[in-house]
Formats: sequence, structure tokens, C-alpha cells
Amino acid sequence: MIDFLRGQLAHRETDYIVLDVHGVGYRVFCSNPFAVQPKDSEEVTMYIHYHVREDAHMLFGFPTREEQSLFRLLLDVTGIGPKVALGILAGGRPEVIIGAIRQENLGFLTKLPGIGKKTAQRIVLDLKDKLGAWSSAAGVTDDGGWGPAGLETPEPEAGAWGEAKAALMALGYTEAEADRAGETVRPKLKGGESADAVTKLALQALYQQSLVK
Repeated sequence: MIDFLRGQLAHRETDYIVLDVHGVGYRVFCSNPFAVQPKDSEEVTMYIHYHVREDAHMLFGFPTREEQSLFRLLLDVTGIGPKVALGILAGGRPEVIIGAIRQENLGFLTKLPGIGKKTAQRIVLDLKDKLGAWSSAAGVTDDGGWGPAGLETPEPEAGAWGEAKAALMALGYTEAEADRAGETVRPKLKGGESADAVTKLALQALYQQSLVK
């Protein structure tokens, strides 16, 4: 069982990165590959979920233990597979998603990629009672916040770009950085793109902008 990998970032695509670990390239699927931005020759650590199915063995990677644990919890929900769980994590920080589940905030959950009303209800039903021990271990306070200060679950803005902007800010980007990415991405949109697709384009734009600084 692989618990984590540490190595050099060798390649990047829209849905995965390749980590060079002592000369072996591991393809690691992650929610936001363009958010993985090591400085210079710094090594990258990804906490791994090793997923086995009949036709493939796949590695899913996360920058923190909390995301790894939440991903595994999401896999326990009926109807949610690895790709959908990964999309959920792309939609917000673990503490925000946990807060939405604990508060039964279906409005927020149905804005996450691949989640309809029935699936959102199933997430709440299957996970709400399981979050107590996990949340305490991860540092979530009883009122649904994260750490001493606490955080409230935000309502996403309307529209694909609004959802993508909210996702970028949930990942730690400032509003100004998100708006700059929007200026680059929005002229390229043809209409009808999902929030997940727009978020990935925005992350790619942010990555390209970071290279020219």
C-alpha cells in the first residue's frame, strides 16, 4: 500500500501530475494539478490513495492528510467514485465541504462538480454522523469551523465563472488573482463549459502567469 510519494514534478496535465521518485515516474491524479507549484528544485509530497479496479491501478494524490481522509470518506458514499470525489475536493477546502455536510447545506453541495440534489442528500445522509471523530482529529471545531478562528461555509456565486472563482479562492488564491485569471479565461469560453472545466482553465492561467513573474 502506497501512503505517500515524494519526488520531483516531472510533468503536468489537466487532471494529473507525474512525480519522478528516484527515476520512476508515477502518474498521480489530483484535483488541481496546476496548483502544484514547487519552487526551483523543491520536492513535492503527495499523500496517496491507491485505487484498484479490474482494468486499472490508479494513484490519487493530495497535498494534505485531511484531503486524503476526506476523499476516502467520500468514496464510502453510494454512487460516488474516485473521479467525482476528486471533483468535490476541487470545489473547496476540506473544512468548507465538511461544514456544508454538517449544516446540510444542499445549495452548496449541489454546486460542486458532478453533484446533483439526490447525491448531495446521500452525502449528508451517509457522512454526517461519521464526521465527528474525523473532524476532531483534523482540527474542525464543534461549530463547523476550522481551527480556532472557524470558517463559515460560503454560498457560491451564480454561473460557471462564479463557481470557478469561488473554488480558486477556496484554494487560497486572492480575489485579485482570481479576477486576473478570469480576464484571461473568459474571452476563451464558448459557453456551456462546466465550473470544473473553467476552474482548470483558470488554474492553468494562474500557473502560466506565475512563470512570467
